[in-house]
Amino acid sequence: VQLQASGGGLVQAGGSLRLSCSASGRTFSTMGWFRQAPGKERESVAAIRWSGTSTYYADSVKGRFTISRDNAKNTVYLQMNNLKPEDTAVYYCAAYYQSFGSLSSANAYNYWGQGTLVTVSS
Repeated sequence: VQLQASGGGLVQAGGSLRLSCSASGRTFSTMGWFRQAPGKERESVAAIRWSGTSTYYADSVKGRFTISRDNAKNTVYLQMNNLKPEDTAVYYCAAYYQSFGSLSSANAYNYWGQGTLVTVSS
């Protein structure tokens, strides 16, 4: 089982990026995005259940980021709009098979992608 994240890059403040995470193997019921900025702890960003009706967003990204998934492609997306310099971080996708459990706790996730760097310049 592998998670492959892509879509990171350099963008100016106010700009947008879309991250993608493709999963191989079985379909994961729960998929999420986390990020880690230099010198800071990893934090949860957003998560989504298989149905798409249950989602989680960190307060810092609410109204700016949107998580979605394409179950046929076993892929989760993170649309990031109105990016701010404080969004600069390595973004990781993560997943687990169960459809219950914490959406925001990293400890709930069994599988992790390699990370993609997002840099937002001021």
